[in-house]
Parts: sequence; C-alpha cells; structure tokens
Amino acid sequence: MIKKRVVITGIGLVTPLGVGVKETWTALCDGKSGIGRITRFDATLYQTQIAGEIKEFKPTDFISQKDANRATPFIAYSMAASRMAMEDSGLIIDAANAPRVGVFTGCGLGGLSFLEETTRVIEQKGPKRVSPFFIPMMIGNMAAGMISILFGAKGPNASMSTACAAGTHAVGEAFKIIQSGRADTMITGGVESVVTPTAVAGFNAMKALSTRNDAPEKASRPFERDRDGFVIGEGSGILILESLENAEKRGARIYAEMVGYGMSGDAFHISAPSPDGEGMARCMAAAIEDSGILPEAVEYINAHGTSTLLNDLYETRAIKTVFAEHARRVAVSSTKSMTGHLLGGAGGVETVFTALTLYHDILPPTINFENPGEECDLDYVPNVARKKAVEYAMNNSFGFGGTNACLVLKKFRP
Repeated sequence: MIKKRVVITGIGLVTPLGVGVKETWTALCDGKSGIGRITRFDATLYQTQIAGEIKEFKPTDFISQKDANRATPFIAYSMAASRMAMEDSGLIIDAANAPRVGVFTGCGLGGLSFLEETTRVIEQKGPKRVSPFFIPMMIGNMAAGMISILFGAKGPNASMSTACAAGTHAVGEAFKIIQSGRADTMITGGVESVVTPTAVAGFNAMKALSTRNDAPEKASRPFERDRDGFVIGEGSGILILESLENAEKRGARIYAEMVGYGMSGDAFHISAPSPDGEGMARCMAAAIEDSGILPEAVEYINAHGTSTLLNDLYETRAIKTVFAEHARRVAVSSTKSMTGHLLGGAGGVETVFTALTLYHDILPPTINFENPGEECDLDYVPNVARKKAVEYAMNNSFGFGGTNACLVLKKFRP
C-alpha cells in the first residue's frame, strides 16, 4: 500500500496565553506565562491556588447562542479552536466531500465541571431537576461530535481518552487514517477544561501539583532544580490534516508535514513513568522509525516536560537513550512552562506549537529555567526563544496508566 503524504493546513488555539493563534504564539515566543490565581472557585482551602485559566473567552464569537447553551467549557473551547482552524485552512465541506472529512479529538476528563454542578443539583433539588443535556454535555467524545455537527463532517468520528496523551494520540490516529486513504481530511486535536474543585483536590491528593501560590507565573518550571509539580491548565488545540494531494488541489497553505507516529505502554504504574523513561524511549524510537529517518535528523523536541520530579528526569534520560550523543545537539523545550499542563488538551496544543516552530523557524523557550535539575543537562532553550530553522521536530505526550504518544513533523517541501 502506498502511504499518502499528510500535511497540516489549518490551526486553531484557545489557551491560557490567548484566544487565537497569533495571540498565543506571540506570547509563547515572548516567554510570557499564562498562569495566575484560580478564579473559577474559591481555592482558599486548597494546597494549590493557581492554574492556567482561559481569559476573555466568548463562545458566541465562534458558535451560535443555541450551541453555546449546550456546550460545557471543553466543548466550547474545541468548537472555537476548530472554527479558527477551518477558517485558517479555507476548507469548505459540502455534500460531495463530507464523507471524506472526519473528526478525531482527545480529552481526558470531559465535562467534569458540569458533573460537579449536576451533583449539587441532585443533592439540593432532587434527581428530577437534572438537565436532559447532562449526559451529552459531560461525555468526552462530544467535542468530536459537536465539531462534526458544526461543519457537517461525515467521515470517521472518534475520541481518545488516554489521559495526558489523548490529544497526541488523536492527532496520530487522524494522521494514520489519512495516510491509509480512509479519509482525505481530518479535524483533530485535543481539549480539556477541569480547573474545578474535584480535579484540583484530586491532583493535590496525589501531590502532583505545584504549590508555589505566591508566584504563579514562576510555578511551572520544567527540568529546573526547584520544580515542585505541574500547574493545571485548560484549552484546546485543533489542526486540519489533509492528504498532500487534497491540499495541493485546493491551493492550501501548508504549515508542516506529518511523517511519524509512535505509541507504547509502560506496564509499570498507575501514575509514575517507568524507570529511566524506558516506555517513553520506545515510543520516541517508534515514531522515528515510522518516519523513516535516523534519530540524528531530529533537531527539536516539544517535550512533555510537566515540571514534576520524575517526568522531567525520566524524559531527559529517555531522550539520551534514543539519541545517544546527538541528545546534546537536540533543542528541547517545554511550552508547559507558559501554558501549564492542559492534560488531554496538551497534545493538540503542543502539536500546533511544533508545526509553528517548523513554519516560523523559531524555537519556543522553557521559561523559569534558573538552575538545571539533577541530570537535566540538555539544551532546554532556557528562558528566551531562539531563531533556528529545523527540518524535523518531535512532540511528546505521556499519560497516567503508562500510555505514551509521540509525533514527528517535518518542514514542508513540495
């Protein structure tokens, strides 16, 4: 079977750094932080009182009032990002091509805020007062469902729920669907919105979150000596993937080409990565092999880089395992230092960042990098963005349960 070439022709972003691609990318390259005090609920009694919240977002700027009324935040974010990506790509879906346009999104926890709200309704007013839209507004696959309804995309429609790797898994599966000829175009990415009491309390109970409440903008510090946990964030990153043939036929602008996808399982622990990043290393190696390149061809990695003690250490070790001596020459940055960790939405947002890195020849920085952590001795693009043309770049995402996903993107050459 001849594999089709797959390219990125549209992107959309809703992140703590801004609503829109230009706003987010500018802030990212300027090294700005989107982390602040939690405003969604009273976090006074919580160990962690900071998060990467979306600011100044109006659903009706992107969707109808009717759809907005039926969209919990994660659905609204994904619909907004997909609207941006569709407009950016110039793609028109009609009766002729609709069956060949699909949707594949990733989401970790779905409409958790609405679940909390509905639980309160039951406790205070009884079960008969539960909204008939409760289930469809809560379940994670409704991001993909609502996007397909919004645009009339009738091709493959599915959703990944693989924790913090969900967005990257979704993009990877969408890539393979087009590569194998089962669709011409896929609307894909990730989304999450769980800055909620139960999520923050739950991650606090695991001692996974930073408690640097006095300096929110400095709390997310991947690979840094004084890191003390990740900062929860929210948002969505959506991409339009197309076969090269389809994109060229439309005369579409192309940001980058997608060339490799890897998956692996740690089979080790419910939340901790496998020792020395063994599963991470196998995942990266699989993505490189799928790309048909040598490890030495990769020049930039958008790391998972959560700002937790084990992830950053083990990811660094995994990079050294896969790239050997070349690891010292690979630029590695964690954009989570600015956005926080968007959980199931991270992979979609960070794949967009990786594509923009290739397109604009700019490597985003890892901010708050003051002193390297133990064994964290690679080039993490500390604090300041770097102008550099890159041919191949990788995006890493690793999730609870030992689920791993990696993508390799290439600068587009006709």
